[in-house]
Amino acid sequence: MRIAETLEELRKERSHFDIPVGLIPTMGYLHEGHLSLVRKAREECSSVVVSIYVNPSQFGPQEDFSKYPRDVKHDLDMLRSERVDLVWTPSDAVMYPPGYQTWVTVEEVTKPLEGSIRQEHFRGVATVVTKLFNAVQPQKAYFGQKDAQQAAVIRRMTRDLDFPIDIVVCPTVREADGLAMSSRNVYLSPTERNSALVLSQALFRAREAFDAGTHDADQLRQLVMDTLASEPAVKVQYVSCAQADTLQELHGAVERAVLSLAATIGRTRLIDNIIL
Repeated sequence: MRIAETLEELRKERSHFDIPVGLIPTMGYLHEGHLSLVRKAREECSSVVVSIYVNPSQFGPQEDFSKYPRDVKHDLDMLRSERVDLVWTPSDAVMYPPGYQTWVTVEEVTKPLEGSIRQEHFRGVATVVTKLFNAVQPQKAYFGQKDAQQAAVIRRMTRDLDFPIDIVVCPTVREADGLAMSSRNVYLSPTERNSALVLSQALFRAREAFDAGTHDADQLRQLVMDTLASEPAVKVQYVSCAQADTLQELHGAVERAVLSLAATIGRTRLIDNIIL
């Protein structure tokens, strides 16, 4: 496994790779969810590249950039065991050199949900992913369904900017008790972690109702809200039943939707979703 830090090192190593090349963009502190993306890329691609970069431009001023968990040595050990070909670990100076002033903005799909709370978040995401795509030149890029809005934004950006890249969105990986895997789970105390289980329980309860014939979007949203309300430690930020590509809220009978939520537990903010 090769490790590159500069753009020049990356391009030199990348020039020798067989195609298709699969890219998995990450912010490190890897868990089984990330590794599931790596394995999917390994199945489908001749060469696999993983980027590790905690992108400051997608964090707001009151968010956890400085405290975001990092353990690059452990990450590299995990990726080596998964037979990754190249890991790119650029610095801020590489990604945003002095005088940097170019940003990528995706319009409507970034406005609801996460975008209504984290106004500059998706500008940072779209910009850094564009830079990763340009640097690595992959044929496929892999993202997790847990970040449903991010996946929708990346799909839209890829189409709009004519990137010749297949965006592969892989299922959310969960702990045995249903909690969606997230690097931020490490912030949770044992009591908070137990409280966090209500997030997936609320979504699963709604899915059971949907499968049993309850297809009204407003009823499904309310069912999630009612379940979340049973756990006093959970402070709900939003519950959404939306069209998967545009994230426009749905009302009345639906045949397909993304049901998503965001909530804080103590000082930790978590998101989760399921596809109906």
